Amino acid sequence: MVKPVIALSIPTGIGADIGGYAGDFGYIARKFSKYFHCIVNPNAVNGGILSAINNDMSYLEGYLFDEFFRGNIGLLPLKPYETNNIGVIFDCAIPQNIINVHINTINALKVVQGIKISGIEYTKNPVGVNIEIENGISSGSLDNPDELLLCTEKLIKAGADAIAVICYFNEDSEDENYANGSGIDPVGGIEAVISHIITKKYLIPSAHSPAFFDVDISEKIENPKVASELISSTYLPCIMQGLSIAPKIIKKTDSQFNNSLTYQNVEYLIVPYDALGSGAVLSSIENNVKIITVENKTVLNVSAKKLNFEPYEHFRSYEECLQNLTKRIKKK
Repeated sequence: MVKPVIALSIPTGIGADIGGYAGDFGYIARKFSKYFHCIVNPNAVNGGILSAINNDMSYLEGYLFDEFFRGNIGLLPLKPYETNNIGVIFDCAIPQNIINVHINTINALKVVQGIKISGIEYTKNPVGVNIEIENGISSGSLDNPDELLLCTEKLIKAGADAIAVICYFNEDSEDENYANGSGIDPVGGIEAVISHIITKKYLIPSAHSPAFFDVDISEKIENPKVASELISSTYLPCIMQGLSIAPKIIKKTDSQFNNSLTYQNVEYLIVPYDALGSGAVLSSIENNVKIITVENKTVLNVSAKKLNFEPYEHFRSYEECLQNLTKRIKKK
């Protein structure tokens, strides 16, 4: 039986109570994927060394997520056991000892999981990551974004189907509130900026993993929401696993577009009730995609009332939402 398609939106860097930390939405995504094919933000399933991704999910970065609901691209999910070739970009600002840890991680993924690497490129100049937090929302900028584009172009020519990016983050990227499970992810916003730069130019799956100034594994007991970031010296495994089975991106002008998965195939777009300002949501309102809101508080305040529209349904929890949707499947 072909599964119905839904989209589970948990945007990065907006401090969602559920999904705003380190893979803490992953188990929920897995529950939904038992009954649906789920289009998910990387943020929804990434958990440092761990990942909740499976073949019943389409791993779709934020810019591509919005473009999908605008109707500009379609998706071709990979067949079971089919995998992408991943090109890897390293920021040359990363100290060599930290790069060595990441190379060991890549080699381990190749040996244990058969992750395919089409090539590795190093930027000629430091990317220059600047973290910003404005009005409680994580964001930032890059000093040299073109460095990523130059590397991406080389990797695509070498056969890459997806791009993993590792940029250098200094000690300013730490946040005590986030570690305690009560603040926003300080690096989530700039990570989205980094992947957007690549996906906007090349329409290829991309995700970012930060390389920090040290590789210490914490011995402190922290909040469970961030625990998956404390048990490894690199966050690279989760994005590599997601990118390895990310869907093929099909342009609207491509002959395969009519056979691809488009927003018209999506039964429901499920979003936090106060995070309705994204391009995906606004396009869905315009295109009559059924929007379901769930009580999952974020730092945003963009509600259905503010947008003057009525969601298709509203639920108090993801569990309640799933129970209702699965009942409908069983009735069909």
